Amino acid sequence: MTLEEIAKRLKLKALYSDYENIFCTNAYCSDLLSDIMGNAKDGSILISIQAHKNTVAVASLKDSPAIIICNNRPIGEDMIEACKDEGIALFVTGDNQFEVSAKLYACLHKALPS
Repeated sequence: MTLEEIAKRLKLKALYSDYENIFCTNAYCSDLLSDIMGNAKDGSILISIQAHKNTVAVASLKDSPAIIICNNRPIGEDMIEACKDEGIALFVTGDNQFEVSAKLYACLHKALPS
């Protein structure tokens, strides 16, 4: 499923949307950046409440195409600028991490080839 399709289905608000609309197959949910670095598969969409530019640095290390910030956390301009610099899509939602993870899992699971 593409990032555009995911954003539409999950009703995500794009804070940075000039990104490559790639096909995604995996996501990782965590608020501990060292956990993401150690355990997220490369290319995973990151789901977190860590709304700062260090999250973007970790996403870049993991070749993540997108970050989804949950609970309508305020996002600083420095994070948006970092996403622009790295070409990483940045979304925000009022849903909590459990809800986003469940919805995204359902979308990706149906989109994966058998």
